[in-house]
Amino acid sequence: QVQVVESGGGLVQPGGSLRLSCAASGSDFRVNVMGWYRQAPGKQRELVAGITRGGSTNYADSVKGRFTIARDNAKNTVYLQMSSLKPEDTAVYYCRIEGWNPYVIPESDGQFDAWGQGTQVTVSS
Repeated sequence: QVQVVESGGGLVQPGGSLRLSCAASGSDFRVNVMGWYRQAPGKQRELVAGITRGGSTNYADSVKGRFTIARDNAKNTVYLQMSSLKPEDTAVYYCRIEGWNPYVIPESDGQFDAWGQGTQVTVSS
């Protein structure tokens, strides 16, 4: 069982910055893709940014140039640096971890998709 825990949310003024962190813990697992999603009230959950094990990244158009995703493979941790925050960035931010258990054969039987509990980010003056 893989546990996913986010931290770093809070209240920030427009134009400010925040850094979110997400750590995966457990035993017998390897991480493939790590990503951040968000869900605002009354809206569907959307992808904010993702990063592969090799470091390839992708971003939602609405955050390009303002947010940066990074990961530490040794710590199974992913970060989201958010800058130039806008009120429309207000949402609950969720971390998603996709990986597998290397001791399960075939690999497809050991794959998992784990989510954190979410952390609130509020951008307001």
